[in-house]
Amino acid sequence: MPSVPALLSRAIRTTAFVSPRAAGRLAYRTFFSTEPRMRVHARDAATHEAAHTGSLTLGSRSVTTYEWGAGPRTVLLLHGWRGRVSQFAPLVRELVSEGFRVVSFDAPAHGSSAGGPTDVRDWVEAATRLHGIHGPFDALVGHSFGAFAALTAARTTVPTPAVVAIAGAAGPIAFVDEFTRDFRLDERTAAHMNALFRARLGVDEAELTARYDAAQHPLPESTALLVVHDRADRRMPDADSLRLHAAHDGRSRLLRTEGFGHTRILQADAVLDAVIEHVQGAGRRAGVQSGSAR
Repeated sequence: MPSVPALLSRAIRTTAFVSPRAAGRLAYRTFFSTEPRMRVHARDAATHEAAHTGSLTLGSRSVTTYEWGAGPRTVLLLHGWRGRVSQFAPLVRELVSEGFRVVSFDAPAHGSSAGGPTDVRDWVEAATRLHGIHGPFDALVGHSFGAFAALTAARTTVPTPAVVAIAGAAGPIAFVDEFTRDFRLDERTAAHMNALFRARLGVDEAELTARYDAAQHPLPESTALLVVHDRADRRMPDADSLRLHAAHDGRSRLLRTEGFGHTRILQADAVLDAVIEHVQGAGRRAGVQSGSAR
């Protein structure tokens, strides 16, 4: 029996024979769909349930927030599209054991948060609000779409000495292009979908790059970057992560894993160790910069 993505891909391509514009609208709705919601995996349940939970209101929606630990240094975690905070459970345990406080949230229409249309602006707004409550953050750590959101936040409203981008991309076009390939969209359907995508964010092509592409418009010089990607990642190939790393030459470290794919990479010991090392190093760098400023 064909999978749901296969059926949707077939429906979009069939519609394109009649109306590429209608097919573009269907592709656009599919691209922004957040269903089905991910459940908390049994292996992550204890850590998830140990969090102190709260809420933020974004527009009319209630967003669930999470906090672990009580250390003086704080890290913000951003999950990916159709993901949830509980995926970070192994990293949460490592960070707390190293004396960090960990803050995160389930984005709108994800995890335990209220539903409704959402996009990267909600991730950035939630990060900005949490920065005002719990910040400054010693690091932002994002997975997949959350890595793109973390990069955007760090470039705009959430200054931080360190960013970790795991299985992510430098900007939104990589996600759109991967969707286009996965669903085998024809050129006209893809063009209509892209136009709707830009209209949703209220930008033209140039503004999309300026606001959201962290390779074309890198992180501040004071922000160190760790890029992590698996060579076998089928959901988000590593080309855009390599572009991101190259754009931050001299202040970016690249870790390429083998055999973990897109989601199990969050459980890999080498990844957990690298993130801890990067975040701890960021704290030391921030201390040196603060001292030299005096």
